[in-house]
Amino acid sequence: MISFLISIGILVIGYFTYGKFMERVFGVDKNRDTPAIRLHDDVDFVPLPTWRIFLIQFLNIAGLGPIFGAIAGAMFGPSAFLWIVLGSIFAGAVHDYFSGMLSLRNDGLSISEVVGIYLGPKVKTMMRFFTVTLLIFVGTVFLVGPAKIIDGMMGNLWGVWAWVGIILVYYVLSTLLPIDKLIGKLYPIFGIAMLLMAVGLLVPLFFGDYQIPELVPANIGNMTTNTEETPLFPILFVTIACGAISGFHATQSPLMARCIKNEKSGRRIFYGSMITEGIVALIWAAAAMTFFGDVTELNNAMNANNNNAAWAANEISLNMLGGAGGILALLGIVAAPITSGDTAFRSARLILSDVFKSDQNKLRNRLYVALPLFAIAFVLTQIDFGVIWRYFAWSNQTLATVVLWAITAYLIFENKLYWVTLVPALFMTMVCSTYILIAKEGFQLENNTAYLVGAVITIIIATLFWGYVTKRRNFSMVS
Repeated sequence: MISFLISIGILVIGYFTYGKFMERVFGVDKNRDTPAIRLHDDVDFVPLPTWRIFLIQFLNIAGLGPIFGAIAGAMFGPSAFLWIVLGSIFAGAVHDYFSGMLSLRNDGLSISEVVGIYLGPKVKTMMRFFTVTLLIFVGTVFLVGPAKIIDGMMGNLWGVWAWVGIILVYYVLSTLLPIDKLIGKLYPIFGIAMLLMAVGLLVPLFFGDYQIPELVPANIGNMTTNTEETPLFPILFVTIACGAISGFHATQSPLMARCIKNEKSGRRIFYGSMITEGIVALIWAAAAMTFFGDVTELNNAMNANNNNAAWAANEISLNMLGGAGGILALLGIVAAPITSGDTAFRSARLILSDVFKSDQNKLRNRLYVALPLFAIAFVLTQIDFGVIWRYFAWSNQTLATVVLWAITAYLIFENKLYWVTLVPALFMTMVCSTYILIAKEGFQLENNTAYLVGAVITIIIATLFWGYVTKRRNFSMVS
């Protein structure tokens, strides 16, 4: 319990200290007009209250991430606490803050366009394809998945495809309607409910018969049942993504960058929502480590249920939260993925509108961009996503890594303190390269070989990056 409380305290302190430091590094200008003011269009560029934007951003980036990822990560033991705390403060929140603020400074541009500004047109083209594909996959999986769950809860009354149709209609509306009409009204409610769900778990954790394992030397390490197939590095750092750092967040931040009325709100919205998500992830990780008895029993239970984090979340909610747990579990397992799916499609629309310079003030133009996305998604619902979705975790962290390199380039070009993103960029490059070399969906290399090759890849990427920024800086000085 002591380690758990200290971890929460460090996250809170991190927001007020390192978060403030990041704000100074960026250099906010409270007198600068934001895109919401300059480009106000009553569709995507809509000034909203800071508290509302915070809750929307929190739910946008959270979804199921701090629940399912934290439960799966808890199988490694208290080491998960360390990654959530350090990852959130020094990687995830920094990634979210700068990606959001750079979008804010560049007329609310989507992350692919922002990356292109600092890493060049070739990377921009790659990022456009990469992010739109990733977002369509997210939207599609969060279209079919919740439909199956709801259909099961309703006793197969209407059938899965009826619910797919209903959810798809909602997705169309949330993608096309002005941000303040549907998302702006529903998301704060769901955001508060998700926070209440996490806070509710604290009561039994504090006053129930549960023993949260401490961060002592004996518990710091890999506590999974098969350490060879799931080495702590890099598997833990990909398993817990949204609770520490996630590239999906960078695709969502521009939505809120178009609604902020003052740059001073950026730390609360972008850095603060990531820290809040880290706290939620800590709570769920602690609940998972204690509810089943201990970390060993958690591993046994998860292995017996095909490592189904949704099953574990449902069991924890119903048993630790009582009657209210059923309602909150429904929110977490059904509403949360839906709220990730709708903003995935909306983000994809904004990226494509930036690419094709399409004026989204007109409904007709929004339809032109969005309808092909939904058509593709519907076709993809006919395909088994079992194999494709296994690549999502790696793709998500790779996206975060590219964004960190782009932010580092920005800081170098602006003569700012670039090591604050260079260090996490190097670390995440090592994580992503090593993961794809080790994982079943990758090259399945022997662990030590994968570490060596991953280190070489990281050095090569860092060298290429440094050559690029040096060449560009020299060119700028000459011109």
